[in-house]
Amino acid sequence: MQLLIKTESDMLKLGKALASVLQSGDVVCLHGVLGAGKTTLVRGVARGKGYQQRVTSPTFNLMNIYQGRDTIYHFDFYRLGCGDLSDLGLEDYLEKDGLCLIEWPEVGQEYMPAEAMHIYIELVDEDYERERLVRVEALGQKYGERLKELEQIVDTGG
Repeated sequence: MQLLIKTESDMLKLGKALASVLQSGDVVCLHGVLGAGKTTLVRGVARGKGYQQRVTSPTFNLMNIYQGRDTIYHFDFYRLGCGDLSDLGLEDYLEKDGLCLIEWPEVGQEYMPAEAMHIYIELVDEDYERERLVRVEALGQKYGERLKELEQIVDTGG
């Protein structure tokens, strides 16, 4: 699925729509440059799951936990090296109830599950004030089903 997201509000709406199809135990890997909108998307997911407090990037503390209808584990691996992930105990969180939303998953690619939803956020014309091109991909049957559900509720402009 591919979308053109025009505003921050639209990114939040996409996150809320995503929240409606995600279930406890799901893993979503968020790809994109700094400032692309990964944390804004997470904020939308958190709002969609009933969490109304502040949602910020966990760049310096590696993980934030948001308690809504589902627990959300929000990771940011931007400042990590691969070796640092072995000390984090990521596998434990991937096996817990709750959602794992992971920014910069490529840092710890070998720790990522084979099946997950991947969301790629790209700047249009490398302009932070303009639209974002968002591509959602599903690896595995479970995530393929989630993606089909998402396509039913999101206007892809097609």
